[in-house]
Amino acid sequence: MTELPIPSQEPDSSATATTLQSEPAVPTSNAAAQEEQRLIRRLQMMMNLVMQTIAQDGSLTLDEASQMIADARTASLAMFPGKELAYDLIWRPRFQRLMRERFRLN
Repeated sequence: MTELPIPSQEPDSSATATTLQSEPAVPTSNAAAQEEQRLIRRLQMMMNLVMQTIAQDGSLTLDEASQMIADARTASLAMFPGKELAYDLIWRPRFQRLMRERFRLN
């Protein structure tokens, strides 16, 4: 019967160095993910507020509603630069449907 080698009790210095170097990267990526989640929640609240205002404010004109949507788009792209396609796929259809229903367009 062959004996298996017993690992030494001393920690491998190269493994410790690698672990120590990788530890700061985890909080940084976690912080970045938390910041992105915060921005996403902020965007959702902003868009919901714009949609609710357009749907519920009877004194709002078509031009005012259109300006609110344009301003919301500008703000969302400032928060997420380069995400025009995402805006066009997610929010534009919702705003178009809301405008059709609210102002009886089409």
